Amino acid sequence: MVAEKADREVTLTSRSGLDHTRRFPELVKAVAELDASSLILDGEVAIFDRQVVSRFEWLRNRPKDDVSTPPMYMAFDLLALEGDDLRTRPQRERRQALEQLVAGHRLIIPARQLPANGLEAWGEVVRGNYEGMVAKDPASAYTPGRTLSWLKVKQRNYRQGARGFHQE
Repeated sequence: MVAEKADREVTLTSRSGLDHTRRFPELVKAVAELDASSLILDGEVAIFDRQVVSRFEWLRNRPKDDVSTPPMYMAFDLLALEGDDLRTRPQRERRQALEQLVAGHRLIIPARQLPANGLEAWGEVVRGNYEGMVAKDPASAYTPGRTLSWLKVKQRNYRQGARGFHQE
């Protein structure tokens, strides 16, 4: 989900181009309150259960009797800030600017950073029962697709039953 702010106007758009601005008014308000007149964030919307496990399926149909967070924006990247296109800058610089921008916010948080060592990072993914990870070269520019600098690795059959998927 891309969050874009121009003055006080905020839009939330899916990667496929669908407008979700009206669907998440709390997040629109949260992005509007960030200390920047213009910005573009790349991230995703998630709801977390009482064990702090993301429940993407709850975005469509949240159980009434389960404890959960409100929809939250997990920010992966900061693509533009105050009219400056940051996509060509190294990921480490964009991450630092992102963390400063959203520091202390309760609905917009930077995505968790895992250890730089790939085996340690994957061990944390497995122990935490996370869906997977995206390994990024800290010197890389922003690329919307997968490259050798940005690799997505997912756990096989991650929570298929809970998410409504089935094995083939």
